[in-house]
Amino acid sequence: MKLWKNLVAAVLLGACAQAWADPILSFDTNGGQAVLGSTHDYAVNIADVSDLYTYQFSINYDARYLRALGVTEGGFLATGGATLGGTGFIDDGAGTISFIYNTLYGGGPGVSGSGLLASIRFEAIGVGSAALSFADVLLLGSTGDEFAFDAASAQITIVDGVADVPEPASMLLIGAGLAAAAALRRRKFVARA
Repeated sequence: MKLWKNLVAAVLLGACAQAWADPILSFDTNGGQAVLGSTHDYAVNIADVSDLYTYQFSINYDARYLRALGVTEGGFLATGGATLGGTGFIDDGAGTISFIYNTLYGGGPGVSGSGLLASIRFEAIGVGSAALSFADVLLLGSTGDEFAFDAASAQITIVDGVADVPEPASMLLIGAGLAAAAALRRRKFVARA
């Protein structure tokens, strides 16, 4: 009987313990589609982090399809106090934004939860599929220990803004279908009279 009580207690304790997962660094690309010539702000988010005190990362992108216009610091880390950060260095030739960082300063714990780390403004300059990915990622807690993390890359499909014009054959088929529907309707109307 004692063995069963210990087993039940262990299962209940295990069920009550919080499962810790690695924080997730990701892009929010607003559906992953852009029109050629348009500009979009894409969010860099972190989820499920505990005690984040400092972060640093770089972004790689396909410079054939995207041009980086700027980086804005997100407000997530600032919820823990005063911060010091930098918005990185844009190299459109290489397709990189390097050394985006932010840190709390002064004593105290880091920030926990999920939120916006940065917002990146891109212009769509070519039609195709462009990848966004992270590099040189460093996440530190308030005690200076480095976090393990998961980083999710993203795809953005850039389309030409010109509306597709139907082919003449398609228009002929639609017209024939409408004419047939009208003829059937007329035949039913004449048969009733």
